[in-house]
Amino acid sequence: MSDAPPVSAGDGGPDRPPIWSRPERGSRGPAPAHSRDAIVVAAVALADAEGLAAVSMRAVASALGTGAGSLYRYLSSRDDLLDLMTDRVIGELRPYPQAEGDWLDTMVLLGRRQLALFGAHPWLLDVFHRASGVGPESLAWFDNCIRVLEPLPCAVTAKFEAIAMMTGVVSLFARREAAGAGALSFAGVDLAAYPHLVAAFGQPSVPAPRADLVERTLRSLLTGLLLAEAG
Repeated sequence: MSDAPPVSAGDGGPDRPPIWSRPERGSRGPAPAHSRDAIVVAAVALADAEGLAAVSMRAVASALGTGAGSLYRYLSSRDDLLDLMTDRVIGELRPYPQAEGDWLDTMVLLGRRQLALFGAHPWLLDVFHRASGVGPESLAWFDNCIRVLEPLPCAVTAKFEAIAMMTGVVSLFARREAAGAGALSFAGVDLAAYPHLVAAFGQPSVPAPRADLVERTLRSLLTGLLLAEAG
């Protein structure tokens, strides 16, 4: 038996309205036994426990004690479900920090919250970039970032670029953490053919920076993109 929805006239296609603007459920069929929210909660729990590949309409329906066909009264496809899952967990970035102090401190804090969110929901790394997944919570997060950056005189396009780059860099750190990557090591490697590496390792050690790599990277990125633009 397939996990695909039943085909019917008017199911739509590429021009179908996004899931956010569609009714909670179809107007036909028996009274609802579940809510769209309950379906999304079950799907997120499944993805957190077993990974994104485990999330199918059938598996989510099983977790709810119903048949896969019943879910299509609320959703048209697994893509709809992924979009709803994405937006739901992005809502966990709330409450947003107040931008009463330095804008850069606030943006770094937002970046750290993003990193923690990716850590809590590793599957998010595989779906957050989907254009169809930009829902109300994603828009609210962007709106908040623009609020934080409001004092800067640079163009709004530069602000959007900086927000996008921050998210991209944070996702790279999250992938690195998910892979369990540690410090770069050449232990056991003969470096004789690589004189610049030999010279670099021969340099005297210096105290470790007070800020970790995540903070240093985000501060350098944001100031480089926004302060240079403002100047």
